[in-house]
Amino acid sequence: MANFYGQYIGFGAGSAAPFVGMVATGGSITTDGDYKVHTFNSNATFEVTTLGHGEVEYLVIGGGAGSGGDLGGGGGAGAYRTATGFSVSETSYSITVGAGGAAGALDGNAGADSVFSSITSAGGGKGGEGSVSGGSSAGSGGGGGDSAGGGSGGSYGNDGGAGLGCGGTCSNAGGGGGGASTAGSDTPGSNAGGTGGAGTASSITGSSVTRAGGGGGGAYDPGQGAGGAGGGGNGNSSRGAVGNAGSANTGGGAGGGGWNDYNGAAGGSGVVIIRYQFQ
Repeated sequence: MANFYGQYIGFGAGSAAPFVGMVATGGSITTDGDYKVHTFNSNATFEVTTLGHGEVEYLVIGGGAGSGGDLGGGGGAGAYRTATGFSVSETSYSITVGAGGAAGALDGNAGADSVFSSITSAGGGKGGEGSVSGGSSAGSGGGGGDSAGGGSGGSYGNDGGAGLGCGGTCSNAGGGGGGASTAGSDTPGSNAGGTGGAGTASSITGSSVTRAGGGGGGAYDPGQGAGGAGGGGNGNSSRGAVGNAGSANTGGGAGGGGWNDYNGAAGGSGVVIIRYQFQ
């Protein structure tokens, strides 16, 4: 650069180059101090127009699973993946936000995957119905319907809980869906559905938010299982009652349906959040 007299002045030995912040577009953009945060609640594009230091922090959660009906198991939460220091380039990245799995009159349906660059977070495993177990995926496993075991979770989730069948000596109930932090619980006994596994808290947006909780198991009145913290839906227990849906953009699993062959509920959609320093 030039001084007051027009003479060129270079940076001296050992002096630091000026900071160049990243500039990018896409999603809903907020500011947290020296950081920009891009939140994607639906499919879109993250475009880096000025690379800066070239590293971001991310949180990618798959869609939560749908639950089973008729004493159904809770849906498993979507896989929960987060890291700092992830290298990006000056280019465009397609963002996929996984949809929540649909409700089932019998089994529920698995959640869909969320994707950012090379990071894929699988959807949660479906909640089971009757004697059908919850499915498994790389997300968290779904809870088993009554008389059935829960589904297995993957590397970025936890297992679903087992249902309870007593052969007429007590009331049957569904197990809880797995969450990002803990497994879904087995049904604890007569007239009680399993509790959904707890999700995990993140402060990537600047405040702590818990996401990816598993759905609670369905049961006979009044013993429905509670959904896990982080968007997991509560199970239901009334005759003819559907379960409760997982919360949108948390990857939460749905709660299992009540008794007498009625539907479960839909899982919550996933989310992709990207954070980087801009100044």
